[in-house]
Amino acid sequence: MFPELASGSDREALRFGAKALTYGELARLAGRLAADLSSRARVAVWATPTLETCVAVVSALVAGVPVVPVNPKIGERELAHIVADSAPDLLLAAPDADVPAGLADLPRLPVPVEVSGAVTGPAALPAEPAPETPAFVVYTSGTTGPPKGVVLPRRAVTSNLDALAEIWAWTADDVLVHGLPLFHVHGLIVGVVGPLRRGGTVWHLGRFSSSAAGEALAGGATMMFGVPTMYHRLALDCAADPGLAEAIGRARLLVSGSAALPASDHQRLADATGQRVVERYGMTETLMNCGVRASGDRRPGTVGPPLPGVSLRLVDDDGEVIGTSDGETVGEIEVTGDNLFLGYLNRPDATEKVLRDGWFRTGDMAVREPDGYVRLVGRRATDLIKSGGYKIGAGEIENALLEHPAVAEVAVTGEPDDDLGERIVAWVVPAGAEPPAEELADHVARLLAPHKRPRVVRYLASLPRNDMGKVMKRALDG
Repeated sequence: MFPELASGSDREALRFGAKALTYGELARLAGRLAADLSSRARVAVWATPTLETCVAVVSALVAGVPVVPVNPKIGERELAHIVADSAPDLLLAAPDADVPAGLADLPRLPVPVEVSGAVTGPAALPAEPAPETPAFVVYTSGTTGPPKGVVLPRRAVTSNLDALAEIWAWTADDVLVHGLPLFHVHGLIVGVVGPLRRGGTVWHLGRFSSSAAGEALAGGATMMFGVPTMYHRLALDCAADPGLAEAIGRARLLVSGSAALPASDHQRLADATGQRVVERYGMTETLMNCGVRASGDRRPGTVGPPLPGVSLRLVDDDGEVIGTSDGETVGEIEVTGDNLFLGYLNRPDATEKVLRDGWFRTGDMAVREPDGYVRLVGRRATDLIKSGGYKIGAGEIENALLEHPAVAEVAVTGEPDDDLGERIVAWVVPAGAEPPAEELADHVARLLAPHKRPRVVRYLASLPRNDMGKVMKRALDG
């Protein structure tokens, strides 16, 4: 998983503020900690955005022990469920970390990040575990019940990261900067394990800010990973600060994920920096499914074609494969490949529900363009609106509304309607004065189609979001 660890090189592997570790130092720390973990079935990691979290995760992976990352902002009930469900043998955390009572009964192993003595030559590391060995148990957000533990094998992690390296021309020369949390796939697996597998460098900001990202990219970083809320802030800040825009413009690659990046933010960033953001699409159970190549067409609203090694199809309501790639026909995405998880921990019933003949049913709705690019239109459960006999994706309406100058943020949902089946509702955070609802409806009808216009507009001061910046539509209620 980490070829560069065995080299004992003095290439910088990890940096958090003033603290940094070379590959040689990381190998020694990981080798020592791995020896204490080798007999464990599973370990929990208190996943603060720190050097200790990265050392803990690398050590467990080197030892072949599955990692359960725990969100440091987790609530009591969810924490109790995760601990009971995953039954970790140990808690790995920074020596000074203040962990909640829900973890107090677990034996705790402090994670060292200081290397004593000179570091020379390769470190002694355990043999590489088998590809099907579980690497992570990552818990889902639990929007429809208690969180489920997604068991990801080493095979899924390594094959998926190698596919991303291929499409993004990602090498050991790249320095990745990000400020994402380290308890989920995007921030931890792609954002930390990804660069370390390449033999490159991770610079973590601790907490994202436009100025910190600009300083890193001006100081040698080559890539940045972020989510749409970060890029929205960055686009506004770059428009106001030419120096920041110049620094961001030096990046080799800017990657956005976890939710769709509005076309308006794509354009703002391009206008200010000359950079066009690359989008990708994935989920916990499958890691990354699609991605725009570094050399590809960076079209707003699309997530590119399937990754190498990933097979993707669209199916209709009856599970029949949609053979057309017309950019209009909406279907549910199903995927298969080495990127798939092993199943939900202790939940064979839930695993069976999402697999169909070896294909994973994502619950995401999309259309496929003639050139193979995938365009997401929303989740089946919350974003597919059936109105007047049409299947309408909430995402495309949201993107259209964000092009209106009076709209700062928006979420689109459906609600029951006696005539239409469902009517389209737009929840709008105005950029200033509230624009007339009729004006917004006409704007959507002009850009998309009359049947896609919102029938109801409700104004809010802000949208409910989770830790990743995703809008929690279930919290919106009329």
